[in-house]
Amino acid sequence: MMKRKGPPGGSKDSQGRQPNPRNNKRVKFQDARNIRTQPSDAALDDGRLDLNKFLNAREFEIKALERSMTKCKAINATRVFQMVPRAMRRRTASHNVKRVPKRLRAQARKEMLDDNTPTVESRKRKPRTTRARIRAETMKKLRYLADKKKKKKAKKAGGDGTAEEVHTKSKGAVTTRAPRPKIRRNMLNEPPKADSKFRKRQINKTWLPTHLWHAKRATMTKPNSPLWRFAIPLTSTAKCYRPTHRASGQKGVMAWDMSYMSTVGVYGTADCIERTLRSLGLVQEGLWNARGKKWRAGIRKWTGTVSRQQKGSRRDIGPATIVWNPQPPATTSDGMEISNRPKKPQRQILIRTHPSCFLELFDELLKLAKGQKPQLHVEDLRFEIGSIELVGPGSTETLLGILEPFHETPEAAECHADVFRSLTGVTNPASLPQDAVLAFSAKDPRLAYPPKQIKIPSGGEQTLLKTLTEWPVDENQKPYNIFDRESRYQASKMPSQKSVNRRKGANAPGEPIKVTAADPPIPVMLLASRPGTDGQAQGTWTLLAPWKCIQAIWYCLMHYPLTTGGNPRLGGLEEQRQIAFEHGIPWFPGDFPATSAGMSWELEQRAKRRLDWDRRSKSKRLEWKSLDLGAGRKGEIGDGFACDFEHLLGLSKINVPRTQEKSGAVSIPDPAAEAMVLDPPEPVAGSGETQGPSQSPLSKVETISLVTKTAFNALAKSASAEKPPAGSIVTVGLEFVTRGVAKPCARIYRLPSKPRASVLPSTQAEVPVTPESPSSGLPSDLREQWLAKVPLQSSNANSINKKGRSAAAPRMPAGVDMQTRKQILGQSLLATELPYPKPAANQVDFGGHPLCPNEEDLIGFVTTGAFSLSEGKATAIGSISAGRALKTLRETGVREGKFCVVRNAGEGVGWLARWELV
Repeated sequence: MMKRKGPPGGSKDSQGRQPNPRNNKRVKFQDARNIRTQPSDAALDDGRLDLNKFLNAREFEIKALERSMTKCKAINATRVFQMVPRAMRRRTASHNVKRVPKRLRAQARKEMLDDNTPTVESRKRKPRTTRARIRAETMKKLRYLADKKKKKKAKKAGGDGTAEEVHTKSKGAVTTRAPRPKIRRNMLNEPPKADSKFRKRQINKTWLPTHLWHAKRATMTKPNSPLWRFAIPLTSTAKCYRPTHRASGQKGVMAWDMSYMSTVGVYGTADCIERTLRSLGLVQEGLWNARGKKWRAGIRKWTGTVSRQQKGSRRDIGPATIVWNPQPPATTSDGMEISNRPKKPQRQILIRTHPSCFLELFDELLKLAKGQKPQLHVEDLRFEIGSIELVGPGSTETLLGILEPFHETPEAAECHADVFRSLTGVTNPASLPQDAVLAFSAKDPRLAYPPKQIKIPSGGEQTLLKTLTEWPVDENQKPYNIFDRESRYQASKMPSQKSVNRRKGANAPGEPIKVTAADPPIPVMLLASRPGTDGQAQGTWTLLAPWKCIQAIWYCLMHYPLTTGGNPRLGGLEEQRQIAFEHGIPWFPGDFPATSAGMSWELEQRAKRRLDWDRRSKSKRLEWKSLDLGAGRKGEIGDGFACDFEHLLGLSKINVPRTQEKSGAVSIPDPAAEAMVLDPPEPVAGSGETQGPSQSPLSKVETISLVTKTAFNALAKSASAEKPPAGSIVTVGLEFVTRGVAKPCARIYRLPSKPRASVLPSTQAEVPVTPESPSSGLPSDLREQWLAKVPLQSSNANSINKKGRSAAAPRMPAGVDMQTRKQILGQSLLATELPYPKPAANQVDFGGHPLCPNEEDLIGFVTTGAFSLSEGKATAIGSISAGRALKTLRETGVREGKFCVVRNAGEGVGWLARWELV
């Protein structure tokens, strides 16, 4: 069967050639575009104008114009599947009518019939390959054997073995409820048991609750190469870099299933928990005095970096979020004091951290909990509590549209639920009080599916402003249900989707399903976050809920119709990194090489870059030894595949194994990933701790430490010559002065040091000399060459005020004439003098571009770099040596000391940039 109608058989032109099918199409276009008109003589009667004939002629011409417009539109080459939005298109849309919207299916069916396009259905398609054919035959045989086995069981039970009997027996079979999940204290817990048909696919990893939804719409991690022992969506299958930027900051909302984030529960007395948290680095007095009262009461959260003690110093573990469970009220509702209250009531906290540093934090908690009296209890709640993150102007609206408080009566209403429902109109979660926490019980969102747009009441700005300023959340709160194991277990026993559909079909169209005893309340917790110090950037909502409730919430969330149009957008790991980069925030673990999780990520990226390099042919891959850096220098500094902090800090090199499996994946020794196994290792006898790998390559770089922004600024301002710890680095943000785009692994150089001056004995005059260095081939004025590229408004300190803006033109003196005014104005506009003489350009190589400094001026590496859509120019995030950076600031000052040269790995040309602490 032909897909298109061919030309009439045997018809040829006068020259004996086969006619071109496109000629018929051109004839149709020409006929459609010809607008017929009537001559002017038709409106004349014996030389006089006949009004009726004139009107009829104009009516004919107007109808001919409308007919031509309709024909042109009808014969256009645009198909129906090309008329839908780009996000709704599919590659096979032209072969299946069901893949286009319902309003266009009739037209698509007509087009397919006219073009003789066959309709393809996947369930009726014949296997194209031998492997697919064998698989289909195997499935058919297995289905036959399963039916045969069912009939055999039915005959033994006393039936006749017919299909109806088998169906009746299976339908009336006795089913037992799933066993209650066990939560072992002070030990790692097992993930939920997967369904039998998906169990083989989760032998070495765990699926997120929304895995089946993501697998059809996102690029997932490879089956044999999971990330942090989870199958994680990396990015959407559709092009989404610019849409992500718009949805996260201008219009819309981005959503992530962050259930792979690890949660740890700690139970014990308040004093023991306080001592444990202090040992983890929470030593700020503002947390334990009156200022931290709200945090300890459970109505605020704490977000920061936890650390552990190591050989006389502290080493960062990773970021963590800590929330306290409020204490039960001391009195009843009628004011009576509750008796039999313990003198030291038990408190609970939840610690939410990244899965790459979970094992390190869990082992440290176990060690600290064992030393407390009375002893603390640590629970692994990774598969008990899931989470969803939302960012964008429509994030609050989306949550209000799908989360409805469970209690409707005013007597049973929860304070946090009332405050949450009053947030209608909030377009930025950062406008809420910092680190706000809301916890309440919500209904099953499937009972009101599909979700409807919320109605924003008119004139509610004053009420919203009052809520945000006063924040009427009572400190005497009841304990949150999400901390209660029984509440989480009851919420996980939600009715099946078939049961919900059956109840929905029994109601009238559009009528919501009423809550019954079979619908348990879902305990949820909402955490509001601010992205750093930028008050204009969009904040983030984090929704915590029981693991098995995440799927139901996610399905309704992704179908919420936003008032600005469209639905929430899917986000993956790459979109999370993109938004953090555009906000100027380091992303964990990629931008934290001073942690074990960050170095593990770096080792994995090194192996991937090396594997990509090995796969290229020799003619298309870069030879690192032959890289020309100018002035006779050859070869890349350090490892070109890596942010080589071992080379920078003088540490022993980590040898990344280059083992390759059949799929091309590289095995990287990751202690955090190896310990997060499905079957947890046996605890050490008498300690309750888990055994890690015997020898980890990360132990070689455990001397790398991170200096915080506050500590570095204190060292820079101090008059003493105190130095930071050896092997310490500091995280910086890079902003290019003129041009250039940095990539990961780019090298960061400080500007060459100033030439020293020597005094001649005879004349007592100072003569500049070239600094002694191995790079004798570099010009002596290389520093001046780089500083000459700084724009005048950035190089002249007098032209910049404290806010970073250019100073205004000088004020005109009183009583001057017009000629003097012109001279003063011209001097201010044409001022091009630099604080130093402009050096001559490089005349050796690189087209006059200044050469990169030498190896002794290397101070760090770029971990993340690209063109930032929020800034409109290239930016980067990297890590530099704290000791070398501090020495440069003390020698040259803050203004010139923060200038640096950034050179991408494998390139010889560098670009001038300026670094700032983040």
